[in-house]
Amino acid sequence: MFRKLHEPAEAVTVYVEGKPVVAEPGESLAAVLLRQEAIWSRPTPVKGSRRAPYCMIGVCFDCLARVDGVASIQTCMMPVRDGMTVEHQQRRRCLPS
Repeated sequence: MFRKLHEPAEAVTVYVEGKPVVAEPGESLAAVLLRQEAIWSRPTPVKGSRRAPYCMIGVCFDCLARVDGVASIQTCMMPVRDGMTVEHQQRRRCLPS
C-alpha cells in the first residue's frame, strides 16, 4: 500500500515478525509497518479486529506492537534502530501501574 519515494542514503535493518526489513534511520517504526504486506500491528481486545497505525501522532493507540520483547509500544512514536525486532501485539495493551 505504501512505499518510500526514495532509496535511503543510509539504511538499518529491522526485523518484522522475523523478516528483515530495510528502514531509514530516523523514520518511525509505524512508517516501516505501513510498508509491509500485512500492515496490521494488533487485534482489538474484544472482537479481534485487526488494527494498523492510524493517527501517527501517539493519540489513538492503534499502532501498538511488541518491540524488542516489550509490549504496548506506540510504533508511531518509536524511531527505528538497527537490529530492533517487532512482533504483532496479541493481547490488550499493558499500562504501567
